[in-house]
Amino acid sequence: MIFRRANSSPADLDARDRRRRGRRPADDDVPTYAVDEQPDAGEGGTAGRAVDDPAPRTKGPYDAADVDSLDEPLKVGRIDLGGLQVHPVEGMELRLQVDEESQSVVAALLVQEDSALELRPFAAPRTEGLWAEIRREIAAETTRRGGVVTEGTGPFGPEVKVVVPATMPDGQQATQASRIIGVDGPRWFLRGTLIGRAAVDPDAAEPLLAAMAQVVVVRGKGPMAPRDMIPLRLPEEAQQIGPEDVEDPDELG
Repeated sequence: MIFRRANSSPADLDARDRRRRGRRPADDDVPTYAVDEQPDAGEGGTAGRAVDDPAPRTKGPYDAADVDSLDEPLKVGRIDLGGLQVHPVEGMELRLQVDEESQSVVAALLVQEDSALELRPFAAPRTEGLWAEIRREIAAETTRRGGVVTEGTGPFGPEVKVVVPATMPDGQQATQASRIIGVDGPRWFLRGTLIGRAAVDPDAAEPLLAAMAQVVVVRGKGPMAPRDMIPLRLPEEAQQIGPEDVEDPDELG
């Protein structure tokens, strides 16, 4: 797995990819972003059990407390991003989205060809999940923007697919699609947003969702308000070589 530092948003990366291909994107392959990307808008996850149930999770994404119960291949070799631990997957890149002003990591992106999965972990209440409420918020915001939202069921439970109108960097009108997955864990909520072809193509989404199922969320024991983002950081490997040496997506060709 390759580390890349990304100062740009997923939508910015998608626009560059389209310019390199030199064509107008069709509705079925427009790389996409979630409709409520602002960190304070809240991110969500699906409830597979009582949130404060101490029983170990039998399938991922996992809580840090479950690590000892994982199969040996999942216990070794994970990339430590602070609030998330990601298992490396051959042929998949790890890109860290960094806020230019604060220089803090705000999201982890798993990228494979023309698809990506954006991961953001958030604090959640002890006794209830966030995903049901956030799905309602996504639906309301999508409607406000003149888009269409469809609820369905995926490998992690309830999820939503969003299609919104958008103006591309070259001024042309298009639509943007995203598939948003939420997982409610013990005092945390993990939001995954499929963008690019994976938003509309189940075959492209499958390896990214399999990678999401191996993620470990590290909530920590300190107090956090619900919907506060669980801090992420550059992995140790990237810190050793220095942020200025981490490849920038602008240079990808």
